[in-house]
Amino acid sequence: MQYSSMQIGVPYFYTATILNWQKLLKPDKYKDIIISSLQYLVAKQKIKVFAFVIMPNHIHLIWTMLAKNGKEMPNASFMKYTGHRFLEDLSLNHPNVLSYFEVESANRKYHFWQRNSLPIALYSPAVWQQKIDYIHNNPIVEKWNLADLPENYRYSSAKFYEHGIDEFGILSHWQD
Repeated sequence: MQYSSMQIGVPYFYTATILNWQKLLKPDKYKDIIISSLQYLVAKQKIKVFAFVIMPNHIHLIWTMLAKNGKEMPNASFMKYTGHRFLEDLSLNHPNVLSYFEVESANRKYHFWQRNSLPIALYSPAVWQQKIDYIHNNPIVEKWNLADLPENYRYSSAKFYEHGIDEFGILSHWQD
């Protein structure tokens, strides 16, 4: 599985999309898989997360890779782990949904993340702030309408930046 290359110690704005824009992440249990993976990687000091939002069919993160996770970069571990957990849950609880994620590949039957994950290196305070604002406003745009205010959407770092609340214990302030 290929993922866009990222370098240790460089902060990135990162977007990952579910295969064919399927709304796999609409149920909270799949958002929680993403959160648990981020919690693990933060606890193991493999990543630092500055901002995030989990949308129904994609995620945005601002993060830095701190160290490899074994032989691979933490972003690759994140994508693999979440994919395996999605497969486990869907196989057990929603096998009829699996067909939406079938791929023709020699080494796997299902694929949950599109292969074009997009990391953009953050190079100035203005770009940091623009990307954080974009992430936090994503749930309130008319297309999604997931909350009335950015900080009222649970699966986002907006509440951390607005009220200092880090419900999932994964965030570092980008200016610290």
